[in-house]
Amino acid sequence: MSRYVYLVRHGEQQDAEHGLPDGPLSGRGQRQARAIAERLSGVPFASVHTSPLQRAVETANYMTERMPSIEPQLSSLLMDCVPSGPEPSMPAAFEPFFGGITPEEIAAGEAQMADATAEWLSPSREDRHDLLITHNFVIAWFVREVFGAPAWRWMGVNQANCGLTIIRVRSAKPPVLVTHNDLGHLPAELRTGLPVEQPF
Repeated sequence: MSRYVYLVRHGEQQDAEHGLPDGPLSGRGQRQARAIAERLSGVPFASVHTSPLQRAVETANYMTERMPSIEPQLSSLLMDCVPSGPEPSMPAAFEPFFGGITPEEIAAGEAQMADATAEWLSPSREDRHDLLITHNFVIAWFVREVFGAPAWRWMGVNQANCGLTIIRVRSAKPPVLVTHNDLGHLPAELRTGLPVEQPF
């Protein structure tokens, strides 16, 4: 039996470039959400969970408009967070990122991600599909977890707004990364949220 976990980063946030911690989707973010909704409209999801932050909730609402039989459930396990702190094996180039982050924030992120991966990377007794609408660092941590990479390795793993990552979980084998940051449903003008442009 296989459990498929579909991880979607929220759509582009309005005025995110001004440093606002949360807010509604921009017009482009709304178009991104409609595009991923169309892409996944035929998947028989058993559940849809979303971060409680506004940009994620709005993305989830756009997506579940195409899935009238299912309601998105809020989950604090999908909140934006810093999944781990600096460690000796981490390249020095990443150290400045942690300058304004407290040990308490790191500890909270570590605990949150331990619970999140235990929740959604556990095998199912039946074939099922679960949709998670969340944030860049959370998805990066799930990808790192699949590969069993060092804790710091979520850094530098980036997802576009409404990019699609799919993980397959089975009881007798390690989890498999089916696809990461798939942007096939987004035209070039809707590919935002990455440090490097993705025009093709």
